[in-house]
Amino acid sequence: MAQDDLAPLVDAILAAPVRGARRLVAVAGPPGAGKSTIAERITAALEARGTRAVLVPMDGFHLDNRVLAARGLLDRKGAPETFDAAGFRHAVARLAEGGEVILPSFDRARDLSVAGSVVIAPEHGTVVVEGNYLLLDEPEWRDLVGFWDLAVALDVDMATLRARLVQRWRDHGLSPEDAVARAEGNDLRNARRVLGNYLPADLIWPGS
Repeated sequence: MAQDDLAPLVDAILAAPVRGARRLVAVAGPPGAGKSTIAERITAALEARGTRAVLVPMDGFHLDNRVLAARGLLDRKGAPETFDAAGFRHAVARLAEGGEVILPSFDRARDLSVAGSVVIAPEHGTVVVEGNYLLLDEPEWRDLVGFWDLAVALDVDMATLRARLVQRWRDHGLSPEDAVARAEGNDLRNARRVLGNYLPADLIWPGS
């Protein structure tokens, strides 16, 4: 998707009324929908329009593997209950208030969150937040919807999601059988949970 293809989406973002000290844009969708790619392109397109924008992935709020193991949730990592939802909501509230905000990121190579590694500067007037559960209609998560000045839900069919998620595990070195098992056992369960419990979005956009 070329940057020009995002022009209508960027127009809608810039036209959206801003309720807080910053514009907060949610890019939500199930695993494999292409959220990171589209959110990065949106952020770049906003910068090209002269808007100071920054990207914040939700993944920095993953619970540590040791915590997940103690709770019997390690094999469900990536499900809503494996995130610090309350901490994430608090961070989003701080983003809306303006000023400097320092947040964690997620290191996929090491499979862990890294504290204090994302700096949102006071001059960042727009924050693009991407994650699976930004529009999830479940306790704690649904409270986020009040912060979004514009919420985008990515539209991808389940067959495409399945192919992408299986290939993602193949790229990690799993056999075809193990890749299918991992995708079906966790990722696609999470995808169905997202798609079955979406709060209304301002825009529906094709996944990448």
